[in-house]
Amino acid sequence: MWMKKELRPFHDHVTCDVCGRTILKGERTEAYLAPGGERHGVCELCFVRAEHAGWIREAGRDELPQRGARPQERRPLLGRLRRRNEQEPEPEPEPAPEFRDGETDAEPEPPPVQRERPRDPRHVRAVPTTADVKVERALDLFNGSHHHRTVAGLSRSLGPPYATARPDPDAPSTVTVLVAWELSWYRYRVDLGDSAEPVSLQGKGDELDDIDEPLRDWNAGLDADGRLVIGVESE
Repeated sequence: MWMKKELRPFHDHVTCDVCGRTILKGERTEAYLAPGGERHGVCELCFVRAEHAGWIREAGRDELPQRGARPQERRPLLGRLRRRNEQEPEPEPEPAPEFRDGETDAEPEPPPVQRERPRDPRHVRAVPTTADVKVERALDLFNGSHHHRTVAGLSRSLGPPYATARPDPDAPSTVTVLVAWELSWYRYRVDLGDSAEPVSLQGKGDELDDIDEPLRDWNAGLDADGRLVIGVESE
C-alpha cells in the first residue's frame, strides 16, 4: 500500500551535474571544475564520482601544480612516412623456383585458419534458475554498487523507502529493482550475467502513479544496516 503524495513548498530546482538528481532543500552541493574549465554543481553523494572523472573542487584549484611547458609539436604523419620510405631500401625480388623434369608448378598450400579464441569464462556470471535466488543475488549486487550509496543518502533525508525487487519476465538474467519515496522514485536494472557492471539506472521520476502497478506491490525495504533486503516493508 502506498501513501498519497504530500505538497511541499516551491523552491528553485537545482540538479546534480553527475547523477542528474534534483537537490533537496537543505542538501549541500560543491562547485567542481571539469578539465576544460567548465563549472559544475555536484551533490555530496557524487563527490567521489566527480573526482574519478578528473573534476577538481573549485575551492582547491589554487593548490594544484602548474602545468609544464607544452611539448614540442610532432612532425606531420605524412612527412614521417615519406621520410621512412626514402630510407628503407626496396626488397629484392625472390628467384623463380626451379623444377626437375616431369615436375609441375603445384598450387601453394593455403595459410592455416586463425580460429577465434573462446571467451574467457571469468567474464560470464552464472545465472540462477529460481526467482527467489535471482532476487537474492540481485540485491547483493545492488548493495555492493555505488547506487546503494545514493539510496542510503536519500533515506537519511526522506526516510525509509518503499522497494520492489522482481525478476524480469522478458529477460531471464535480469531483475528489476525499484526504490521509491512519496516525492521521487528510481528504477534499476540488475543483469545477473554481467560481471563487469551489472547494476544500471533505467529511469526515475517524482510521481508514484507513473510506476507500473506490478512494481508498486512493495516486497522489500532497508534493514537496520541500511541494506536493501526482501521482507522489510515500509509502513
